[in-house]
Amino acid sequence: MSGRSFREAWRYARLRAASGWVFGGWPMQSFSPRVAALGLALSLLMPASPASLAAAPAAQPPLPAEHLSLEKLPPRTPHWVYAVDYAFGNEIDGRIHLYDADTYRRLGQVDGGFLPSFNLSPDRATLVVATTYFARGSRGARTDVVEFTDNSTLAVTREIVLPAKRLQAVPTPFNVAYSSDGHFLYVAYMTPAASFGVLDPAKGTVLGEIDTAGCVLTIPSGPNRVSSLCESGRLLTVTLDAQGHEASRSMSEPFFDPDKDPVFVQGIPSARGFMFLSFLGQAHEVDLTGAQPVFAPPWSLVSASERGQWRPGGEQVGAIHLASGKLYVPMHRGGEGSHKDGGTELWVFDIAQHQRLARWPLKGAGLRPVVAVNISQDAAPLVFLATEAADLAILDADSGHVRHVEKNLGQTPWQLLTP
Repeated sequence: MSGRSFREAWRYARLRAASGWVFGGWPMQSFSPRVAALGLALSLLMPASPASLAAAPAAQPPLPAEHLSLEKLPPRTPHWVYAVDYAFGNEIDGRIHLYDADTYRRLGQVDGGFLPSFNLSPDRATLVVATTYFARGSRGARTDVVEFTDNSTLAVTREIVLPAKRLQAVPTPFNVAYSSDGHFLYVAYMTPAASFGVLDPAKGTVLGEIDTAGCVLTIPSGPNRVSSLCESGRLLTVTLDAQGHEASRSMSEPFFDPDKDPVFVQGIPSARGFMFLSFLGQAHEVDLTGAQPVFAPPWSLVSASERGQWRPGGEQVGAIHLASGKLYVPMHRGGEGSHKDGGTELWVFDIAQHQRLARWPLKGAGLRPVVAVNISQDAAPLVFLATEAADLAILDADSGHVRHVEKNLGQTPWQLLTP
């Protein structure tokens, strides 16, 4: 027994003696205080008797060791939705949340790093995230990487390290994108010089880099063509050879006026390419099925009296249900500079007829302004809306009826993708 332990016991015994505590059945005053304190100290330090030890309960055997396992997700359905949370208040901690709109259940999440770019492989079996990590969290040595996640387990299966020049920007489907056959993967770069990387996802290698002369993003078409959006309102289209190197390039005529009415860079997948919406509500359809882009005459989402008053806005500004040819756009009242404002109504259009079919007010349904929209591509489609309050709303695509609202799905879910 250490000297300190004995001193503590001795001190405790003396205090009890001074208080007149009974020791051995006799009042403490009947004994010398020092003798009484010594006796009590010894009794406190005396080890337990063998009999008392035998009466103590036996030690329980240790619990069996736990082993972590990896569970598979249920079969994928058209009503799954991936919500990309850019965590704009703490950008180094982005997340991708997977949600089942039939069971109203969160199925899992994937870490996204700093301002992640996200997409799905053509067969929807793989989730790809292009992201950035810093050695000290928000500072230090920078590593840019593309991570491949198995969509049946949400486990990262492999990665490709990139040059430290990945475009870190608001969400678009063109920050990282696959070729139509999945053979190439394209990653937008900016240093601020604009270019894009060509990757071989099967071999896990970077094949090369294509300079885009100031045009940005990677808009894929076919197995070997990539277009980039230029500040002049044109599209630069690069054709690749089998090794992922540039074979040819061409520049289109302008299809919008960037000074008078610029377009949102968040193109909407359409039947033959993509649709780009302008700040003032013009719909520009781009056919990318051929070697050169073909532009349909633009049409307006708004009437003459609504122009400049009602506008699209947010981070993901529209969704098309391919089978029905319907376009869904969050709209708001606002002036110049309000293109980031969320929609207070959801407008539905017939693309072939260039006609508005419905206006669904969202405030009456208890929803905050909508910053992102997407739609499932099945015969009974659901509309997915992400709001400024980080809620995920699920609507019937025909009636606009709100089926469910999932509160607080992340912090800033600015992009929604469906399988």
